[in-house]
Amino acid sequence: LSPQVPPRVEELSELYRELSQHPGLSAACLGPDLTTQYGGKYCSLYTEWLQRDLARAENIKFCRQYLIFHDGASIVYSGPVGTCSEIKGELLSRESPSGMLKAVLRKVPSKEKEKEKEKEKQFLEVWDQNRKVKSIDLTALDKHGSVYDDDQFGCLAWSHSETHLLYVAEKKRPKTESFFQSKAPELGTSDEDTGHPKKEDAPLKGEQFVYHEDWGETLSTRSVPVLCILDIEGNSISVLEGIPEHLSPGQAFWSPEDTGVVFVGWWHEPFRLGLRYCTNRRSALFYVDLTGGKCELLSEDTKAVWSPRLSPDSCRIVYLENDVLGPHQQCNRLRMYDWYTKHTSTVLEAVPRQEWGAFPGIYCGALPGMCWAADSRRILLDTAQRSQQDVFVVDTATGTTTLLTADGPQGSWSVLTINRDLLVAKFSTPSCPPMLKVAVLPPAGHEAQAQWICLQDAPPVPGISWGIRTLQPPPEQEHPQHEGLDFDAILLRPTEGPTAQKPPMVVMPHGGPHSVFTAGWMLYPVALCRVGFAVLLVNYRGSLGFGQDSVASLPGNVGTQDVRDVQLCVERVLQEEALDASRVALVGGSHGGFLACHLIGQFPDTYRACVVRNPVVNIASMVATTDIPDWCLTETGLPYTPGALPDPAQWTEMLHKSPIRYVDRVCVPVLLMLGEDDRRVPPKQGLEYYRALKARGVPTRLLWYPGNSHALAGVEAEADGFMNMALWLLKHLE
Repeated sequence: LSPQVPPRVEELSELYRELSQHPGLSAACLGPDLTTQYGGKYCSLYTEWLQRDLARAENIKFCRQYLIFHDGASIVYSGPVGTCSEIKGELLSRESPSGMLKAVLRKVPSKEKEKEKEKEKQFLEVWDQNRKVKSIDLTALDKHGSVYDDDQFGCLAWSHSETHLLYVAEKKRPKTESFFQSKAPELGTSDEDTGHPKKEDAPLKGEQFVYHEDWGETLSTRSVPVLCILDIEGNSISVLEGIPEHLSPGQAFWSPEDTGVVFVGWWHEPFRLGLRYCTNRRSALFYVDLTGGKCELLSEDTKAVWSPRLSPDSCRIVYLENDVLGPHQQCNRLRMYDWYTKHTSTVLEAVPRQEWGAFPGIYCGALPGMCWAADSRRILLDTAQRSQQDVFVVDTATGTTTLLTADGPQGSWSVLTINRDLLVAKFSTPSCPPMLKVAVLPPAGHEAQAQWICLQDAPPVPGISWGIRTLQPPPEQEHPQHEGLDFDAILLRPTEGPTAQKPPMVVMPHGGPHSVFTAGWMLYPVALCRVGFAVLLVNYRGSLGFGQDSVASLPGNVGTQDVRDVQLCVERVLQEEALDASRVALVGGSHGGFLACHLIGQFPDTYRACVVRNPVVNIASMVATTDIPDWCLTETGLPYTPGALPDPAQWTEMLHKSPIRYVDRVCVPVLLMLGEDDRRVPPKQGLEYYRALKARGVPTRLLWYPGNSHALAGVEAEADGFMNMALWLLKHLE
């Protein structure tokens, strides 16, 4: 007998298939201005999109082109050109400054049959308007390891002269062999002077199993980055020298006049900590001269810096800055270095409190790759403003900011690129997939008059309403040093279907804890809402977008302040909305899973089911296994130093703030989803909770996803996770 198919499985899988097909915008590039025979100006817009392909169980990338006719002040006409086509094997691509050439880093399956050969080769290609003019086999040249295609270190930068390309790769490691290796000597290359084999060709004995540190979650193949330069004419590659040994370089670009290279250098002594989502790692801006190899410090060397961007006139570099250590994400400073005066100024300081009508502060992982206006004075950025994301223009000379999306719809806006004051952005809401928008940046002082044109529409998902609500903690839950802080929640609810009158509710606190839900497109919440659940996304105190005071209020208070904020929000929403208070469940990942496990232990009568993805369960046991041990101490309210030894009092404090402490009070069914390769919150955390629940007879189920890290972002894991989550919630909220 075939096993019975659970009810609604077909319906759920069809719903997920439909919603997961909505593509997301990942990149945009404006071509050079061309002139029509009638004197009008137009340019091409190249866009890249990502979409889940469930049949192939992978994310696919495709491109689509558009034409934009403009008169310099407004867009006259715009529209798509042809259909979209899939992009295969492209890891990085970059247009040259003139727009006449394009560089592409491509991975190609290796045709070599030997087992020892790599499965994939990397090629660096140069294309002109009509053909591929260069194809260089980087793997065969063997000057370095794999080229970095991540957005943490990686870059692909054209020199201003368009004769050289700059990129980041893993440093070449010497070959190693066993102490007991016995084989005939191979005919290697000989030293021209002595005729003896070159020393570098002789494998090193005893180095086979040496441990190589890496940069943690999603960066496990990144250890020792080097800056590399391709001379396009000469087909030669050189690894840049002169970078201090204690630094890992990345995010590099050519200096004015191509005299050298500017890069961000991260300190990796005494050892590497996880870098992904951690904008608090000691780093600085450097310049290395190509002729003398001299390395010069351009910023303070006691801060954390990233996202350097050179102005179109090559006079100024803006970059983001944080203090070292402390919360991993916080309100950033915007700094500017003048190339010719060598002077550094602060354009925008961190904002203590968000106030409507005033700039909320900068809370972004990176500045747009192209962020400067044509005047080399203003820059464009997007940032969280409470539970929305908006686009601002910043005057770097005066520090004044203007909201560019004031007249646009409420939701989540992101800048994709700006070139010659043509601005490209994406926009979405919780019920509307990403749309492509364009505008001309108005002259200084008139920015608020920007007119957004929709180039690629996306129909809203029917049957969903959403809104943002603000909550004020009661006086007894105020933070003594940061009084008067409030927080938000976004509520999605179904407007059609059998449960629309009084739907059950799924509560989702975000991870981080210093991140934020902005009112944009998110697959799980919209899909759960279409299933018939109201979904409550809680931006508790400590979230980004509410000012630095809100961020600073949480370390030392995890497990209490954040838990009470979520519970207050749940109780308030159940009072004020037509929802079924007897059918409430929790879903959370990472710190959101930490909060979910706390809530089912501290408030067991409120919830009927729980689903957690890679949850933090026991901070004390996590500190020795995670790639971010500093997080465990900082969020517990303790100081972090790399050389500190375990301290019983500190362990007690970490355990005291952990949800495992309340496991005896848990009585609701718990579904756990764990990524086997999670370096951030290792799966041992979830296993610890699973065993504690099993020992207490609590219904529990564990899903284990090989090849998935902290985000469980693999297409197969994400799809399977949704199906299991939805079925679990439907089963236990009947």
